[in-house]
Amino acid sequence: MISGYRRPAPEHQPPYDAPAYGSTRLRHPQQPLLRMPHTLTETSSPRFSPERYPETADLTMLTGGKGHAMGERIIVGGRILDEDGRPIRNAMVEVWQANAAGRYNHEGDQHDAPLDPNFEGRGRVFTDENGWYRYVTIKPGAYPWRNHHNAWRPNHIHYSLFGAGFAQRLITQMYFPGDPLLPLDPIFNTVPDEAARNRLISKFDLDLTQPEWALGYRFDVVLRGRDATPMEDDHHD
Repeated sequence: MISGYRRPAPEHQPPYDAPAYGSTRLRHPQQPLLRMPHTLTETSSPRFSPERYPETADLTMLTGGKGHAMGERIIVGGRILDEDGRPIRNAMVEVWQANAAGRYNHEGDQHDAPLDPNFEGRGRVFTDENGWYRYVTIKPGAYPWRNHHNAWRPNHIHYSLFGAGFAQRLITQMYFPGDPLLPLDPIFNTVPDEAARNRLISKFDLDLTQPEWALGYRFDVVLRGRDATPMEDDHHD
């Protein structure tokens, strides 16, 4: 028997308006939300596949490039699961991040840190039949973000997960274990429940680590239910 949809507990997800996270005051909904019925097109298209959306599973090298990104090379992998632990197959996982110096390859980022000509900071992979994904990148640096006096974002990688269509998209962030900035970060701490917050932190994984080449971190994502990974709407950080 197929179980019914289990919504996450409210304390496991960030609120629309979090006073410590300044920009939410300007962009959270001011009126009651409206239910917008999805059409067949929105729920079933486009058809995401590696043939139409080629994978870029190694962020440390540009397509056709000869150089390598500067920084600590890492391997990130994990599984995408539903609330009952079943794998989500053929899900498109897109990631984006700052470089090792803490700067995004984007004109809007004017942080006084060097750009890396061999690092674009974005990639795309698909899950396999068991819900596994894997990519290679460099560990992103921390950066200032002007939310409050001396505010710095912890090292993190943004995730966008697509289902069968554009209407089936979830966004979250992956953090790193032992980061001293996590207790100070308003975005990380918008999730009220400590156990739920900790689901945003990857785990060092010796099995993913490749000897003499790169350390490995595991980040599993649960899409809904009691143990759902906290999700968020998109923002500039």
